[in-house]
Amino acid sequence: MSKTIAYIRVSTDKQDAKNQKLEIYEYARRRGIDVDDFVEITMSSRRTTKQRRIDEVVERLEASDTLMITELSRLGRSVLEIITLVDTMLKRGIRVIAIKQNLDIQGKHDIASEITTTIFSLMAKIERDLTSQRTKEALAAKKSQGVTLGKPKGTVQKSKFDKDLDRIKELLKLGLSVRKIAHLLGLTNHIALNTYIRKRKLRG
Repeated sequence: MSKTIAYIRVSTDKQDAKNQKLEIYEYARRRGIDVDDFVEITMSSRRTTKQRRIDEVVERLEASDTLMITELSRLGRSVLEIITLVDTMLKRGIRVIAIKQNLDIQGKHDIASEITTTIFSLMAKIERDLTSQRTKEALAAKKSQGVTLGKPKGTVQKSKFDKDLDRIKELLKLGLSVRKIAHLLGLTNHIALNTYIRKRKLRG
């Protein structure tokens, strides 16, 4: 039997939580929907979906179930996060109701829902493109200001071989080949180790 879960999230204002609940109750009454459970949380949208209990709610929902919210902004901290979350639920056949946006999508059971899903996917792509564009513009601006991007030249990054560095040096001094050293270290391939030795100039 299908169920309806209402999700309410506020940052700090308890009164807002009451207002959201009243709005959901009124909407459900007009549409003849029984709300089986309310999930309420007081937390900033900056927290993760797990901390905001979004993951928990979505896991509880199955095909033909309904998620009800007062507005889409309650679901995420960015347009992309919200769109991705809604798109995921729609593909699973979960009904999503956002009251203020007058959005009531039944999953992919009809043409209107498929069109809405397509629009959501397009918006997600646009958001990704805009994010990429903003990042590139910000990097270009820094570069034009003379800011050096990336790690300084010559920076040596940490490696999984660091823990065996002393042993590698010792074996190299004994004249063992990189392939043999890799075998002694229990590695199936010597190429990465060879790169490590070369970059750190461990050969005499």
